[in-house]
Amino acid sequence: NAAQSKQEEWAQGFLLRYESGYTDGLIGVGFDAIGLLGVKLDSSPDRAGSGLLKRHRDTSKGAQDEYGELGLTAKVRASKSTLKLGTLLPKLPTVLANDSRLLPQTFKGGQLTSLELEGLTVDAGRLTQVNQRDSSDYEDMGITRTGAKGITTRHLDSDSFDFASLNYKWTSNLATGYSYGHLDNFYSQHLVNLTYVLPVTTGQSLKTDLRFARSTDDGGSNVDNNAIGAMFTYNLGGHALGLGYQGMSGDTGYAYVNGTDAFLVNFVQIGDFASKDEQSWQARYDYNFAAIGIPGLTFMTRYLTGDNIDLGGNRPEGKEWERDTDIG
Repeated sequence: NAAQSKQEEWAQGFLLRYESGYTDGLIGVGFDAIGLLGVKLDSSPDRAGSGLLKRHRDTSKGAQDEYGELGLTAKVRASKSTLKLGTLLPKLPTVLANDSRLLPQTFKGGQLTSLELEGLTVDAGRLTQVNQRDSSDYEDMGITRTGAKGITTRHLDSDSFDFASLNYKWTSNLATGYSYGHLDNFYSQHLVNLTYVLPVTTGQSLKTDLRFARSTDDGGSNVDNNAIGAMFTYNLGGHALGLGYQGMSGDTGYAYVNGTDAFLVNFVQIGDFASKDEQSWQARYDYNFAAIGIPGLTFMTRYLTGDNIDLGGNRPEGKEWERDTDIG
């Protein structure tokens, strides 16, 4: 049989969320629920694997007709702190649940969020399993291996990802953050970031987004990476022009949990531009049609190019590029 030449599928997704309030008293109790259903509209064995639909156990049959999940989360609130246990969709720098396909990626675990001090958000917790965006089965977590990251491991997966995050909003224009992540058997990661919006004049501003991450092995891998990123965006009315740079150094590329989004300025629709020693640049233009009286309609186009990728084996340096356009 000939090798599969493309991935092309059409599907419809349904997502139902329920979020309860809390019981009265010093300690309030509640629960949340999320129902997910993906339905195949068009696919075939020679076009399956797009990430939209769950693969049939018999791969010769391509994608399943439908797949789904029911996630339940118990929650407890005291003062301005909330503890959630069960199904989670974390959105933190060290673990960003992916929702870029038909259904979102979900996790099992616990997360504590505290807003006790004005301007400060504290998150901490542990994840134990993941359900990928094209699956209905929970499994242990692994490390992303896409691109030429040069990462080797002695383990296939892990049942423990610990995280902690501190984010402080100094003013309405300035925010800083520190995050820690630890995927047992794979890596530990420290990440700092800063965002600042400089008002220039009426209707104009310059946004600065700076990020740095240090990732090291946890005794079961060779992870060793420094990732630096900077994105500068000038806003003028409905227009926004952005320029970004991202650089990798160390013995490997950037490390993050398999299937999640990476907290990188050049992590885009297809590529993460995070291979070993890769240096990449981004040029981006956005337009918000609310400026001409059409709220809700936006346009985006961007171009990225990366080079200096260490492919190993004395091969020439690798290069890549990506161009994306979106209207929504």
